[in-house]
Amino acid sequence: MDEDWRKPPAAGDMVHGLVMDVQKDYALVRFGNLNARLSAPDFAWTQKTSPADVFAAGDVDLFEIKEARGNAAHAALDQLPDVQGALLAIDNATGEIKAMVGGYDWNTSKFNRAVQAERQVGSSFKVYVYAQALMDGTSPFDTVSDSPIGYHTSSGWWSPHNYDDKFEGTITVLHALAESRNVPAVRTLARIGVDKVIKLARKFGITSRLVPNLPLALGASDLSLIEHTSAFTTFPNDGVHIAPRLVARVTDYDGRVLDDFTPDITDVLPPSAARLMVSMLREVFNSGTAVRGKPFAAKYPVAGKTGTTNDFTDAWFLGFSPSLTCGVYVGFDDHRTLGDKEEGSRVALPIWLDFMGEVLKSRPAEDFPHSPLLTSPEQVKDILASAAPERLLAPTPAAPVAAAVAPASAPAPVAPVRQPVVSVPAPAAAKKEPSAGQSPARPAASPPPKAGSGPVARGSASAPVH
Repeated sequence: MDEDWRKPPAAGDMVHGLVMDVQKDYALVRFGNLNARLSAPDFAWTQKTSPADVFAAGDVDLFEIKEARGNAAHAALDQLPDVQGALLAIDNATGEIKAMVGGYDWNTSKFNRAVQAERQVGSSFKVYVYAQALMDGTSPFDTVSDSPIGYHTSSGWWSPHNYDDKFEGTITVLHALAESRNVPAVRTLARIGVDKVIKLARKFGITSRLVPNLPLALGASDLSLIEHTSAFTTFPNDGVHIAPRLVARVTDYDGRVLDDFTPDITDVLPPSAARLMVSMLREVFNSGTAVRGKPFAAKYPVAGKTGTTNDFTDAWFLGFSPSLTCGVYVGFDDHRTLGDKEEGSRVALPIWLDFMGEVLKSRPAEDFPHSPLLTSPEQVKDILASAAPERLLAPTPAAPVAAAVAPASAPAPVAPVRQPVVSVPAPAAAKKEPSAGQSPARPAASPPPKAGSGPVARGSASAPVH
């Protein structure tokens, strides 16, 4: 505490304070020569309203200084969390990493969870399953069965269940992704083939080991935040993946280029499939698992996907605007549960909304011109028409994709030849009825290495739920 009081605290500082007195409506806290009165709004996160339920005279607690004037201060109760997390933001057009947070405090842990940690990603992996389904001719308005089913596996009989332990019967693919229904995702993976999805994931830039079994559809394999977030940039980038990079070029004092790191570009999806996926992921905000972010999505064009693992061990949200993709992961290093119902939409999504809100409020207005919210099969035809074959020919070196990622000091690379447009049928919308499974148990994994150590942290023993 003496160290905290060595210099006068300023707004934004985290300082230990000594509780001097506790009254009915406030607690008096001392910070060196400063005093602060804390009332219920200053410790609202504790879900307590009476200062006596939180403080006692003589307590030494951690506070955030909101304002300091003269000998008076406005402070709020804070704490050092045990839970960890990571955030990564990538520019869609260039692959440049714009923000990276590897943990709560670098001074206490040098382990970078944005790059080094590998954890189960839950239902956020379903995007790769449905992307392959679209490439195989599935339409968002095609139907899939959300009903009980079982499969013979090497470890015995396995029946996937939904997060709510209910079944909805025949539903659209659009609804299945937006509501993150597990059984339809597994059925879809079984139909299109595990190997095809793994090969597609490799094109997305995912290099982590992917276990070739049906629980893969539910995110049972471990990924790093950087590769998962980078893969998501492919959707708003019209199907083109640009590998993430921290350094664009190195110059000397006079501006001469000493080294230039041109991005690796891969054609992953036809524009039609990418645009349909963007529309489908916008529905996640409109009526799906990220619906608590619907007011935000009404203000800014965004799309994304939640991810949660069994026992609420890992919480994810990955989403994007037309220009920026951000991924958030939250979890304990020792794979403890985050708590009952602490899912991706409750834990990771609010962090994503806070970050993206600060970024997007200062950016020019953006939109997804070819990826509207889907309400009818006719829109699918319009999206396909917007990516007509004649517009998918290999661009010249001056084409938009190449020009967008080329460094100013070097000629623009030629973007890869586009794949043929996907022909997606559009049958009528389907009815809904009720859902339920869990992935087979996985062997327990070791906790991540301590600060400064080398190996990556492997995922938890729990399997994804939603």
